[in-house]
Parts: sequence; C-alpha cells; structure tokens
Amino acid sequence: MPPPSGAPVPGGPPAGAFHLAVALEGAGAHPAAWREPGSPARELVTAGYWAALVAEAERGLLDFVTFEDGPDPRSSSPTGPEGRTDRVRGRLDAVLTAARVAPLSRHVGLVPTVVATHTEPFHVSKAIATLDYVSGGRAGLLVTVSGRPDEARHFGRRSFPPGPADTPDGLGSALRAELWDEAADHVEVVRRLWDSWEDDAEIRDVASGRFVDRDKLHHIGFEGRHFNVKGPSITPRPPQGQPPVGAADPVTAPDAGARLSAGAADLAFVAPRDADEARTLADAVRTARSAAGRAEDTGRVFADLVVFLDESAPAARARLRRLDALALQPYAPGAHVFAGTPAQLATLLVQWHRQGPSGFRLRPGVLAHDLPAITRGLVPELQRRGAFRTRYAGATLRDLLGLARPANRYATT
Repeated sequence: MPPPSGAPVPGGPPAGAFHLAVALEGAGAHPAAWREPGSPARELVTAGYWAALVAEAERGLLDFVTFEDGPDPRSSSPTGPEGRTDRVRGRLDAVLTAARVAPLSRHVGLVPTVVATHTEPFHVSKAIATLDYVSGGRAGLLVTVSGRPDEARHFGRRSFPPGPADTPDGLGSALRAELWDEAADHVEVVRRLWDSWEDDAEIRDVASGRFVDRDKLHHIGFEGRHFNVKGPSITPRPPQGQPPVGAADPVTAPDAGARLSAGAADLAFVAPRDADEARTLADAVRTARSAAGRAEDTGRVFADLVVFLDESAPAARARLRRLDALALQPYAPGAHVFAGTPAQLATLLVQWHRQGPSGFRLRPGVLAHDLPAITRGLVPELQRRGAFRTRYAGATLRDLLGLARPANRYATT
C-alpha cells in the first residue's frame, strides 16, 4: 500500500538549493543540433539513445527530465509546415518513450509532454498512472495545447481558423485562451480519475474471492464545457497518488495558461529574459496560486533557459554562431539563451534563484555536448556552492520536489 499523505521526505537538497531539470528533444534545442560533430543523428528514434540521455541526467542527480512532444513535424513556422529538409523531422511518442526507459533508471523523474487539445483525458490518466507504476513513482505530466489548423487535420475531429503569423504559436488571443481553458478542464478530469480508486481499493483476498472493494471505486461525474466523464478509471490510483502536473509552454502562453498554472498544476514553467523578469514571473505565478486558494508549498516554479556550455565563453559563443550558420538564421527560441562556461551558468542560476524561481529547466542546445556539460560540469560546480543535492533522497518525484503526497478527494476516512 502507498505511504500515507504527509510531510515531504527529509534529507533532500541543502538549504538554499534549487531544483534542476532538463528538456529532451531530438538532438537538442537548436534546429541544427543534429549536424554538430558527435550528434548521433541516426539514433534519434532508437530506445538506446533515449535511455542513454536519461542515464546521463540521473548521473547528474537531476530532479526530472521532460520529453518534448507534439503533433507537428517540427516546423519552425507557427502556422504550418515550412518545407525545409535541413531540420529533424519526426519524433517518438513521449509517454511511450518514458515508459520504455523507466525500468532502466532508478531515481530521476520522467515527465512526458501531452497535447491536451487532441488527447482524451481518460487515456492520459491511465497512461501516466501506468508510467508511475512502471517507474516506481517517478512519473509526471507536462500539458500543452495546439491550435494549428494543419495539426488538427491530423486527427480530423475539429478544425481551427488560420491564426496570425506574427505570434510565437500562430494563435489569436481568443483561441489561445479557449485552448488553455480546455486544458485546465482536461487536467481536472485526469486528477479526478487518478483519485477514482482509493489507495486501499484493491483487497486481493484469494480466500473470499474479493479482489476489489467496489465501495472504494468512485464515479467522478465531471460535467463541463469541454468534457463529460463519468469514470472511474480502469487503473488503480498511482503510487504518488497524484503525479506532478506541469503547465506547459512558457514561450507562447504565459498569460493564457494562468488558470492551469495557478489552480491545477504543480509545476509552472516561465521564460524570463533576466533576473528581474525571473522575480516578476515567479511572483505572478505565486500570487495567482494564492488567489486560487492554494497553499504556498503546493507548487514549484521553473525558469527555462537554453544553454550552450564550453570550457570558455568565446568557445560557447563560437559554437552557437556555427550552428546558426548551419541553420541559415539566428537562433531565437523565445527563452533566455546562455552561452558560456558551467561556472558562469552556476553564477547566473544562483542569482536568479534568489529572485524567486524554485528551480530551472535547462534546454541543452546540443544534447550530445551540452547534457554532459550540465551533469559533469555545472552540477559539480553547484554542489561546491551548496546549491544542489549531492545524493538522491526519497523514492518518488514528489519526494524530489518536496511535494507531499495528496490525500484522495473521494476517501471518506
């Protein structure tokens, strides 16, 4: 039986330390990353490639990794396919990839991306619950949305009007707000389904022939504008009770996703350009959470940065320029881009952490180069400064994040 809800597991990071995660996507965040020497371009759709990335992240004692996903063919245009053939095309399913590598890791959290717009919450609830079981309580969920007409045609169930080309996601403000409102309901349904089985609903009494206590399975009865779901789930409550949920895309929807970040998500991702904006965005998330009636310690704020790390700052900047030349355009991801040494990045992260973010999600420019630079260069530097853990403490992702296991909303005792 899972442990009861209670205080976070002690013995984690030292006082003043912060959380650290890494985003895994293709060969790296930069569109020309696959052409960098040492990038295993031929292995991007193999299980071994992703298992090696997760193993490297765990070597660095990172809190979790996110697996990026989406229904698009990785076009850099927000309005549709761009016709270029010099970019990585195609990707593996994030949830299935996380489930494949889960038994090969022991500590690091596994947080796949799910596009709520085109995925039923019932399917998502049992997929993430299953991932939580096969990983021993290390699953999470990162929710995003999609309003592109070409992506909607992949599914054929709904349609969207063409949006403005001058926005990062190609969406008008009204549609963006509508999609994120739908995503908030999506997460609410998922959370209720996770709770639809009480922790001790499974009796498994061979002598009496009773496998389950039917009184401890609950209809969730969700009726809203976007979903009408009765439940219960077909999967028992996950080991974490509620795997941590992250709200989505800090680059394109800092305001539209406010309801989800404030009311339902455990992890909010923001994209500050400097330390002052890191404070402003972190304060805004916490203010919204307080207004939603949430306790101060029930969520974490992660700042996103894209990183290019080398032994010297000039070498890092030169590598970024070389990649830009290969891509035929400057790299402008909408998040802060850092090019320098691991020690310089450690200084920046410590400074920004003082402004309010709970931690950082780093997006390696080139995974083959920058992920090891994070785990073998940045992490030891942070440890020397007392800003990051020196060992894993706790068994689950909620433990790593210092989040208590929540009680079941339907339990009567």
